Parts: sequence; C-alpha cells; structure tokens
Amino acid sequence: MKNVHRRVRRFGIVAASLATILLGTSCGADPDAGSVPTPRTSSADPHGAGHGTVDVPPAAPLRSGERFVELGMPRPYRPSARDGGTDEYRCFLVDPGLTEPAFLTGSQFLPQNGAMVHHAIFFRLDAAAVASARELDAATTGDGWTCFGDAGIGDAAWVAHWAPGANETLLAPGVGYPMPPGSQLVMQVHYNLIDVRPGDDTDRSGIRLRLVGGGEDVDPLHTELLPAPVELPCAAEERGELCRREAALRDLGRRFGAESGGQPERLNRYCNRGRAPVAGSTQHCDRPVTEAGLVQAVAGHMHLLGRAIRIELNPGTPREQVLLDIPTYDFDEQANRVLPRPVAVRPGDVYRVTCTHDVTLRQRVPQLRNLPPRYVVWGEGTSDEMCLGIVVLSRPD
Repeated sequence: MKNVHRRVRRFGIVAASLATILLGTSCGADPDAGSVPTPRTSSADPHGAGHGTVDVPPAAPLRSGERFVELGMPRPYRPSARDGGTDEYRCFLVDPGLTEPAFLTGSQFLPQNGAMVHHAIFFRLDAAAVASARELDAATTGDGWTCFGDAGIGDAAWVAHWAPGANETLLAPGVGYPMPPGSQLVMQVHYNLIDVRPGDDTDRSGIRLRLVGGGEDVDPLHTELLPAPVELPCAAEERGELCRREAALRDLGRRFGAESGGQPERLNRYCNRGRAPVAGSTQHCDRPVTEAGLVQAVAGHMHLLGRAIRIELNPGTPREQVLLDIPTYDFDEQANRVLPRPVAVRPGDVYRVTCTHDVTLRQRVPQLRNLPPRYVVWGEGTSDEMCLGIVVLSRPD
C-alpha cells in the first residue's frame, strides 16, 4: 500500500517541468520574491497524508549569465468545474517583458494552493499571437480562459511544466528554450476540485523563470509529446451505466467539450491504424521521429490508476533502446529523467510509449473511492486517465 499512499500525499499534477532537463532539485519561494505570493501549505488532510502540502525549498543560485524573472496571476482565482465535473483547466497570459532575444534555461513553479493544483504547463506564444490571446482573455468572464487540452490559442510551444515530484528545473548548460522579443507565456493550470474546502478555494500560483541573453551559445530545445490510448474497463465486480464505453465517452464530452471528448477516438484511429479499440490494462502507440535531434531527457505521465510506463526507440529492431522504464509508477514522482548520454534520433526512427493501468486502485485511492465506476479512457480529469510520454530534444546548430 506504500505507493497508494504516495499517490495521495500531494494531490496537487498531463504532467512537471516534465518538458525540461532536470539537473538540480530545488523548489521554492524566495522571501523577497515580490510579485509571486508564497505558496500555502496545509497540514489538515482528510486523506491522511499531507494533502495539499507543497514544500518549497529555496531556488538554486543563478549561474553565469542568468537572471530571474517572476510572473504570476494578477489576483487570486476561484476555479469552478463545468457540468457536474470536478476539474477545470484555466489559462492565464503572463508577460516576461522581453524586448530582446533570450533563452529559458530553468523554471520553478510556485503552486500556491496545493490542495487543488493538479499540474501546470507553460506554453510560449510568439509576439504575433499575443493579441489574439488578449482578446480571448477579455472576452471570457473572470481572469484567463478555459483551455482543456492545450493553450486554447494558436501555435503555442510547450516550454515548462510542473507536476508532483518536480521541484526547480535547471536545464543542462548550453541548452534552452528560445524566447523571442515580445513573446509571452500561457500558464495552464489544472485544478482538481474533489476535496476543496470552504475558505481554501482560491489560487494565485506563479513561476520563477531563469533567462539568459540571446547572444549566449545555446542549442534550442523542443518538446515532443507521445500520447497513447487508454481503454480500461470496469472491474468484474463493478456495475454502473458509465461502465459502458459509449456512455463514458458521452460523459467525457459533457464534462470537457466535444474536442476533448473526441480525443479517445482520435488516439485509437492513429495508434490502432483504424482497428476497433481493444479493452485492456496495457496500451501502446508508435510514432515516427520527424526531425533529427539529441534526446536529452524523458518523462512519463499518468493519473491515479497508473502502474507502469515505458518509452522505447526503434522497438523490435537491432537498434532498439529503452529511453524510460518505470515499472512501478508513482504519481508523486513525475520529474523528468536525464539520460546518461544524449541519444541521437533521426527521421525513420520510431518512438513507442506503453502504459499499464490498474482498475483495482479505484477502490484503494481515497480520491476515487466514492466516485461511480467507469470505463476509463484518455481524459482531462483526475478520475480519467492519460498515457503520455514526454521527450525533450536539443537541435544543435
């Protein structure tokens, strides 16, 4: 039961920054941070293991050429779930004030309310897309906008994220995410509201960025996302309308909209080459490598029913390599794994991500125990599931 307890210790995630190269682990709020509020901690835990607690150690010292930039929400935000759901994905536009080229070389997410912050992802918007994001923000009631799945605006590039087990993220020397002049970030926060308590129902999270000037000798980074289907049926002894796959798909669309509701079928069409989905605890997907690069780090993301995740390169061939192998998945340990040596990939290579989920955990994890049983597919909610491999590549000039 040790791993079950760890799944609920800090119930706060798609998923890290899962998309960056972790070389140091130091997560925290500087007492002189100024614009970014100090994260809250909670010792009262209805689940019995530090629910809502966010430990925030100090940031590591700045390295040569780096500077800190702190960003956050303008005011506390009170999330709300739609149509009887328990999750909201909210996006906020945050401006690092860049007037010259820069590279993002590290990040430290500061989750203020760990009881509801499930994960956060940061997407870069180039200057040309910022006006559209501002219009979307202005047209939406309250701060930010709803954004299930992605940033909800244009061609946004994933450059950082946080999930349980990820502290401060330091990129390896000589690599970084390009940040052109005028570019801004979309901060997507996944709020899970299953156990929100009165008086503790707002959040004002932020992030501390490490930036270096664009004139530095830095190889640009790129993040590849490798999703695979989830087709997990109810246990033999479970009964209910949502144990029917068709009913579960309709419920997913009701909670998160048609675009998110259609994701399970799109994944099946791609990964199963048009064949009908086969229910089972283990699923995989093969995806071709489209651009040459050096794989620097990898990570895997699932939700509370995850048991194991694996990322392979060129499986079943003489050039097979295992990039990530987590045989005992722990929701609280989602930091990325730096490869001992970068692995070269090129067009013609194939990634495979494989996930195993365990439906019996539904009766053992407190957050899920009182929810109706369901056929579990890929979905945005904490009671749904994901199978996501994350590959971080550098592209030397």
